Amino acid sequence: MEGSSGGGRRRERLTSAPRGRRVNLSFNDAELEVVRLAAGREGMSPASWAGRQVMAVAQHVLVPVSRDAGDVLRELIQARVHLRETVTALRALTATGPPGSGVAESAATVVEEALKAVARVDEATAQVMRERRPRS
Repeated sequence: MEGSSGGGRRRERLTSAPRGRRVNLSFNDAELEVVRLAAGREGMSPASWAGRQVMAVAQHVLVPVSRDAGDVLRELIQARVHLRETVTALRALTATGPPGSGVAESAATVVEEALKAVARVDEATAQVMRERRPRS
């Protein structure tokens, strides 16, 4: 049976006590499309998907995260890639520098600092990912 909201089959009626309480939600067109797509990915109607998400947040199973946190995570991952590329280039310098020029020692120091920066970015990335992960 096709639901009025474009979802799939409707759920069977509950035989337990009826749910007499309602919460109305309002979305603009873009927000509703996001909800419909998310519900569709999980084979649910938009209303049942939204209800499940609301209950998960209310029961502290899912922690809502702003879009900004996702942007921060993407930026951290890009920074990590750039740092790793820098470390690779610096290691190449240390291997090809003329003996006794001091370049190898200076580059080795820079490599160590870059590796410490990679570790800090890794820790920050892991922290953001922990905050995004649903609690169980």
